[in-house]
Amino acid sequence: MGAREGVRGFDSPEQMVAEARKAFFVMFGLLVTVWLVQLANFADHYALSRDYAVVSGDLGTLPDILVAPLLHWSWAHIESNSGPLFVFGFLAAYRGALRFLGLTLLIAVSSGAVVWFFERGDVATVGASGLIFGYFGYVVVRGLFDRHLIDTLVGVVMGASFAYLLTVAVPGTPGVSWLGHLGGLLGGLAGAWLFRDRRVRTAPAGAATPTPPGTGDPTRAALLKELDDHGLL
Repeated sequence: MGAREGVRGFDSPEQMVAEARKAFFVMFGLLVTVWLVQLANFADHYALSRDYAVVSGDLGTLPDILVAPLLHWSWAHIESNSGPLFVFGFLAAYRGALRFLGLTLLIAVSSGAVVWFFERGDVATVGASGLIFGYFGYVVVRGLFDRHLIDTLVGVVMGASFAYLLTVAVPGTPGVSWLGHLGGLLGGLAGAWLFRDRRVRTAPAGAATPTPPGTGDPTRAALLKELDDHGLL
C-alpha cells in the first residue's frame, strides 16, 4: 500500500524517507554542478567570475543574476559555501523539487536585484551565499505558513542554531556581500509565503475528522474550504 498523508502537520515514516531521498539527490546534483563550474572557472583563471558577476547599475549584468550564484572567486570561497548550501538546500528541497526550483529562482533574483540596485558600482558580486541565506529564511518560517508541525520544529531548531548568520546580513560586514545576503534572506521569507502548501490534508482511514460549527451550510462550508486552501485558517 502507498504511504498516506495524515492529519495536518504529520507525515508517515515512508513519506518522510521518500521526501528526504528526493531532496538529497536534488542537492547533490546542484552541488556537483557548482563544483564543476568552479573547476572550469579555475582552469580559466576565474574569467567566468569576472565576466558573469553582478555589477550595480550595469544593465549588461542583469541577466547574470541567474548565473552568479554558481560562481566563486576562490577555492576557499566555494568550500565555505558548500556545507551550508547543502544543509539548508536539503531542508528547503524536502517538500518537492518543483517548489524548490521556483524558490531557488526567486532567491537568486531577489539577492541579485538587491546587489544590482544598492551595491557600489566598483564591486563585482558572485557566490552562492545569497542562496544559502534564502534557503535559511525559507526553512525557518516555512512550517508556520504551511501549518506543518515537523517543519515548524525544524525551523525553530535551525533558527536557534544558526541565528548568528544574520550578523553577516547587516551593513558593515567586511569582505562579504551583505546586500546579497539580505536580498537572499528576503527572497526566502517571501518564498515561504508564495510557495506555502495550499492543499487540504486528509486524515488517515478510520480517523474521525471534527466538523467545525456551522459547516452544515453548503455556502459557508465552501467559503471555509476556500480560506483553508489559501492557508488563512
